Amino acid sequence: MNDAAGIYARESDVLDRHVQIGVAGERILALSFPESPDEQAGSDHPLLDRIEAYLGGERDDFADVTVALTVPTDRRSVLETLREVPYGEDVSVEQLARMTPGLDPEEANDRETVRTALGENPAPLLLPDHRVRDGPSAAPSGVVDQLRRIEGL
Repeated sequence: MNDAAGIYARESDVLDRHVQIGVAGERILALSFPESPDEQAGSDHPLLDRIEAYLGGERDDFADVTVALTVPTDRRSVLETLREVPYGEDVSVEQLARMTPGLDPEEANDRETVRTALGENPAPLLLPDHRVRDGPSAAPSGVVDQLRRIEGL
């Protein structure tokens, strides 16, 4: 990564959308899939190169990419645990709750915490909510379908 702060976007033919990232230093603040990028967005960023390669079929778990999580602690814990789900594998909301320290998959409130964290995920793909087969995603459904297809899910 580099030290450039700002917004970067690149069009993806695979997704039929743009991939847009918000960056501050070495941290990713957000990742989204807009139909049109921010007017101020640049297109040259190494993470966009990696994402483009991933979308082309190159295996990458993005585990080394630091995402700045400014969410409540219980949701942060869910999203951090989500990164442990390997490329090409998926889990259920209940399994993710079981994997997350401090959550009980039998508790409806804890399963709802998982769903809320997934739905409000600031960086889908980097925090791979597409690997939760029965949960919401912060990415558009067409993007989720493509990400699942790429990983063979």
